Amino acid sequence: MSRIDETKDFIPCRIAVLTVSDTRSIAEDKSGDTLVERLTGAGHVLAARMILRDDRAGIAAQLRDWIADPGIDVIISTGGTGLTGRDVTVEAHRDVYEKEIEAFATVFTIVSMQKIGTSAVQSRATGGVAGGTYLFALPGSPGACRDAWDEILKWQLDFRHRPCNFVEIMPRLDEHLRRK
Repeated sequence: MSRIDETKDFIPCRIAVLTVSDTRSIAEDKSGDTLVERLTGAGHVLAARMILRDDRAGIAAQLRDWIADPGIDVIISTGGTGLTGRDVTVEAHRDVYEKEIEAFATVFTIVSMQKIGTSAVQSRATGGVAGGTYLFALPGSPGACRDAWDEILKWQLDFRHRPCNFVEIMPRLDEHLRRK
């Protein structure tokens, strides 16, 4: 199970939050607020925040911009992971992934099943890596953002988490780009 090794120092990640919505503004963005509250409460740094419309090319372009920014370690998007025609966030994420973290979707589904039962099958939450940056696409509800953070990301983005975590391998995520 999850445990924190208190002998190690916490290493804050610089996290960008992207809300994908055709209708929300920052003032109405409860899911984005939930993520910001949780990540800053855990000691991480909010590196950027934005709302974009449900547009695959626009989302992918913004993800690429943030991936190229050395001041951003992690990108968490919320919204656009469902099954309707306008839900294109997952496709935009996969357009930029170098590697997909398949188990993130599996674990998110397990967590969701405990909260919302079989309705969890309608979520297409995903995670991946590109350019040394972690990317996670979460559903657009505050509850889903809470569940993903509290049950998965809070632990995996904490360097002290044992037996392993995303932060400890962060320096090696782009090693293939440095090889000669």
